Amino acid sequence: MKKLSDELLIESYYKARELSLSPEFINLIESEIKRRSLTHKIKISS
Repeated sequence: MKKLSDELLIESYYKARELSLSPEFINLIESEIKRRSLTHKIKISS
């Protein structure tokens, strides 16, 4: 995930949610978004 651009990471998050991929995978993306301090660019539902 570290090789993904910020934009691609955000796009991947939304696509994973749209496709209802596994919660574990979505959480992994969310963790990387938080690590990069990009949470202001998305709405994370708990």
